[in-house]
Amino acid sequence: MSTTLAASAFSSNPLWYTTRSTAVVGFVLLTIGAVLGVASTQRTLASRAWPRFATQALHRNVNVLGLLFILVHIITTVADSYVNVSAASAVVPGASSYKSLDVTLGTLAFDIFLIVAVTGFLRVRMKEPVWRWIHLLSYLAWPLSMIHFISTGTDGASGKWGFWLAVLATFAVAAAAVLRIVTPNGPQGPARSVA
Repeated sequence: MSTTLAASAFSSNPLWYTTRSTAVVGFVLLTIGAVLGVASTQRTLASRAWPRFATQALHRNVNVLGLLFILVHIITTVADSYVNVSAASAVVPGASSYKSLDVTLGTLAFDIFLIVAVTGFLRVRMKEPVWRWIHLLSYLAWPLSMIHFISTGTDGASGKWGFWLAVLATFAVAAAAVLRIVTPNGPQGPARSVA
C-alpha cells in the first residue's frame, strides 16, 4: 500500500485507525508489562547488575503507558460511529450490544488493570497481603485482554498478523512464568522498593 493511499484511508476514517493502532500498541505494552511483572520478582531478573527496583519501575511505567493507550482506544471506540459502543460499555461489563461477550472481556480486563494500577500507586498505604491479592488479578486481566484482542479486532482473526502477534505475546508471558517458577530465589531486596 502506498503512502498516499494509506494517508487517504486514515484521513477518511481517523477514529477507526486510531482505535486499531492504540489497541495494538496498548496490548503490546501490557504484554511487556506482564513479562516484566513476572520477571520483577527476586527470583528472575534481580541481580547486582540489574536491581529489582529497576525492573519494578520499568514494569509500572510500561503498564501505565499501556493503560493510557488503552484509554485512547476506548475513547476513540466510543466516539466512532462505525460501531455502536456506549461509554458505559467501557466500564460496565455486558453493557455493549456490539459483540457483547468480546467487548465484555475487554471491559473486564480494563477494569481489573485499572484496579491493579490504582492499588499499585497506593501500595505503601496498603497491607502487603491485600495488595498482593489484588495484584494477582492481573494474571486474569492479561488473558482476558488477549482474547478480546483476538476476537474483537479486525486484525486478530485467525491467520492475520494480529493473531500471530497474540500467539507471540502468549508465548512471551508463558515463558516468563515458567522462568519464574524454575528459577530459585535470588538475593532478597526491600519488600517495598517501589512506591
